[in-house]
Amino acid sequence: MSAASDTYFLIKDIKPGLKNLNVIFIVLEIGRVTKTKDGHEVRSCKVADKTGSITISVWDEIGGLIQPGDIIRLTKGYASLWKGCLTLYTGRGGELHKIGEFCMVYSEVPNFSEPNSEHIGQNKLAQGEQNNSSASSNMSSCTFGTLGNGLQTGPESSGFPFTYNHGHSYAGSGRGNGRGPVNPAPANSVQPFLPVGNGRDPRRAFKR
Repeated sequence: MSAASDTYFLIKDIKPGLKNLNVIFIVLEIGRVTKTKDGHEVRSCKVADKTGSITISVWDEIGGLIQPGDIIRLTKGYASLWKGCLTLYTGRGGELHKIGEFCMVYSEVPNFSEPNSEHIGQNKLAQGEQNNSSASSNMSSCTFGTLGNGLQTGPESSGFPFTYNHGHSYAGSGRGNGRGPVNPAPANSVQPFLPVGNGRDPRRAFKR
């Protein structure tokens, strides 16, 4: 593993345009689910470390696994602006690993995903004149759109390059998302029936 991949960013040091970000954070809130035109599910989650909080956009299966209180290590993520709000993404080749639960020092403030004048200026330059009015009108809400500046490329690539929760199993945890072996039935659980009318005569014959 290279020295660069061992470098972890604090949330306060994340800036728009940074790539290959490694961050450790705790999940505070899971936002509403939105769907893209292609049918992908996108969730916006509020996460935090000791320096503050930020919003991360998570796609499809991984978003369904994440729960408040999970401590997660993001590798190869990137930061971008969505409607003037600093947002963290799992980019191409990005991974989310659950490394613990609940026990982590964090601070919800400052929230680095709240819009500020610096980000608003960058957002206007990035989106062009035609989007200035819509960007300004959405500054207070910071509600996620579906594609996050169009930079999310993971789900469109071959397969999902995200992994989550190595070493921890979600099977049987009560989150039935149709993707895990929730209460799998044993292969021999179905009892074959004898081709007889009442099933009593063969047993009596064997006992005698």
